[in-house]
Amino acid sequence: MRSRNSGPQPYPQRPSRLGELSPEESAIYAQLDPARIPQHVAIIMDGNGRWAGKRALKRFLGHQQGAESVQYVVEVASRIDLPWITLYAFSIENNLKRPKSEVSFLMRLLSNYLTGNVKRMNDNNVRVAYIGRTEGLPAEIQETMQWASAETARNTGTTLTLALNYGSRSEIVDATRGLLRSLMAEAHQRGISLEDLLQVDGVEARVDEAQIEQHLYTAHMPDPDLVIRTSGEQRISNFLLWQIAYAEIFVTDRLWPDFRGIHLLEAIHNFQQRERRFGGLGEGTDELLEGNDPSLESPESIAAELAGR
Repeated sequence: MRSRNSGPQPYPQRPSRLGELSPEESAIYAQLDPARIPQHVAIIMDGNGRWAGKRALKRFLGHQQGAESVQYVVEVASRIDLPWITLYAFSIENNLKRPKSEVSFLMRLLSNYLTGNVKRMNDNNVRVAYIGRTEGLPAEIQETMQWASAETARNTGTTLTLALNYGSRSEIVDATRGLLRSLMAEAHQRGISLEDLLQVDGVEARVDEAQIEQHLYTAHMPDPDLVIRTSGEQRISNFLLWQIAYAEIFVTDRLWPDFRGIHLLEAIHNFQQRERRFGGLGEGTDELLEGNDPSLESPESIAAELAGR
């Protein structure tokens, strides 16, 4: 039985920890613009099973090695003052479709990771949080999760968010249900029907993107700027579908158990070489040049120009 103290103690503001980076990590960090470090990096950790298979090892050893990678990556994130890092640790599909023995092992691994790393998280000023249908996890796991969250709650550095029993479509469903419940509660408080409430302000004013975002699991954090996927797979796997609408995506063939902090820095370096447009035009686009205002062109003149090519 782990010991419980009287509660988490506040941690003072820490000085820069860049000196704790390895020489190799420091060399890559020196190429970064500190002002353009992403606010939020989300990682799809993939490849534990393949890592073990390539070494003729059992799958659980791949998961175990993958848990080690988590702490290496999180510690480098904390050293460069990355505010938010979210890891896709356990999906709803994992819970439903993986063998029960593997799911049971993953739950024990999660419990061991949290109990074994709370001190390291405190030493690194890291706060742990969770998103997903965590109420569907075993009660003893939920207890450990709540304990680790409470023990690290006063840390002010990187927030490590673990997506557990998580699915993005389920999150959007839950957000919609939450919005409906809040509207129904407001209608009840005002003594009117839900239909009357929506007629007063209009459906468009009460059900929009902002309202849905307020009910997402991630309402308290910024959307990811960068999504990293290991193992070379070219898919999102039902991860933060709403939140990553304009995120940059970085895919590496490296399997998660081989992923380290230096590879996080490499992904951020790649991210900083990109031009983020958010649906707009890039700086070098010809329409932005003087004398190239498309609003002054007629459809007929454009058609004639194309025909002459």
